[in-house]
Amino acid sequence: MIDILIIGSGVAGLYAGVNTPKSKNCLIITKGMPWQSNSFYAQGGVATALNKKDIQLHINDTMKAGDNYCSLEAVKALSENSLSVIDDIIKMGFEFDKDENGKLAYTKEGAHSSKRILHANGDATGRFLHSFLMQKNPHAIESNLIVTDLLIKDNICYGVEVLDSNNKLKHIYAKSVVIASGGIGSLYKYSTNEKSISGDLHGICINKGIELIDMELMQFHPTSYISKDKTANLLSEALRGEGALIVDEYNRRFLFDYDERAELAPRDVVSRAIFDYQQKNSTKVYLSFENFDKNFFKIRFPNIYKTLSEFGFTLPRDKIKISPAYHYSMGGIKTDLNGKIPNIKNLYAIGEVACTRVHGANRLASNSLLETLVFPKRAIDDILSKNFNFKKIDFKIKDKELEKKDDLKIELELQNLMWNFIGIIRYKDKLKFSLQEIDKFLSSDIGELLKFKLLTAKSIVKQALNRKKSLGAHYIIN
Repeated sequence: MIDILIIGSGVAGLYAGVNTPKSKNCLIITKGMPWQSNSFYAQGGVATALNKKDIQLHINDTMKAGDNYCSLEAVKALSENSLSVIDDIIKMGFEFDKDENGKLAYTKEGAHSSKRILHANGDATGRFLHSFLMQKNPHAIESNLIVTDLLIKDNICYGVEVLDSNNKLKHIYAKSVVIASGGIGSLYKYSTNEKSISGDLHGICINKGIELIDMELMQFHPTSYISKDKTANLLSEALRGEGALIVDEYNRRFLFDYDERAELAPRDVVSRAIFDYQQKNSTKVYLSFENFDKNFFKIRFPNIYKTLSEFGFTLPRDKIKISPAYHYSMGGIKTDLNGKIPNIKNLYAIGEVACTRVHGANRLASNSLLETLVFPKRAIDDILSKNFNFKKIDFKIKDKELEKKDDLKIELELQNLMWNFIGIIRYKDKLKFSLQEIDKFLSSDIGELLKFKLLTAKSIVKQALNRKKSLGAHYIIN
């Protein structure tokens, strides 16, 4: 039997693995390949308190960005532990970018009061951190395993049911299970997320009576380039932090009409401003790099520069047409500050799939990668301190149809529904219509995997309807 089973191989899952002693039988499983995670594609950086004096300022910035809906306890845990986890990964050998004097190069992003963002290889922080933790992880990783059920009885999680690469169902038993499966991106037509991130573990939890909270609170990144294949290519918030401008067809910086902070306003404000301005003026919106020196662009944002160049743009001369896209979920599986899921003795959730209310109603830029370091360590420490054990019982594998012929068609309809009606601006009547449509989908002849996604979507719509007043990233018009 496995001691600790971790579902997900993003930074949260890997850092949980790194913090699990080699003496423990720990297994990390992932739906696709290990790099198919949101954190692998994170561009901006890792937020951290600069020093003990900056902790309170970081807490204040996080609370303010979160519309004061954050759990103060969670935010304190995040900021107070930031220095130790950053020190930990640096001592392990991870290299953040440095300035010309060899000191850590901090940068600033929207809604931060000071330069406190660390980055690696310019705009490839997530990729470099993920690759580093892959190398440091001492435990086995099994790819191409789709979780189809949690094995729960009498408030104990005995493990998971998975579909393997041979399309066979099997059970993996474990003394403790840690869900680190990421967010819900592929429920939306346009998303900056890795395509395999689809909210199915959320749906499985709903099926088991596990509470999801704040599911209506989600961020839409204001600056993505939609390529011909409809992929939303993320253009990091750090670009605006370094001086990139948002302009209309006439090179007018219209964001000042909406917020005095303009490009440095929180991303929900920027996303709504772009959406509203386009609706009212029928104009295209662009990201301008007129303030960038070419060499600076190539050094500070090498991957963005390379990607946009491959799309045919000449930088920094060309402006890039942009659109908001779904980006991040503040809500998720309800947990305590150790990632522990209430009422299940040995089940945990960490990273974007979890909700400690650390991000409140609107996540502060670059706090997400910090979250994937702070709370996984707390979860593993809690698991090790409890050393939970149980007498194994065998679960029968039940026959079920995971996929059916109309699933893809319904999934595409769901993506359009979510994008059009449960997006940047919500209308009560359209939310009610969406709920009726999702219920129709659920009553159709569908496979189990699609059912989980629909259950997750339904929870988003229901909680959006229940939140009758706008809050943070949730903007509703009755």
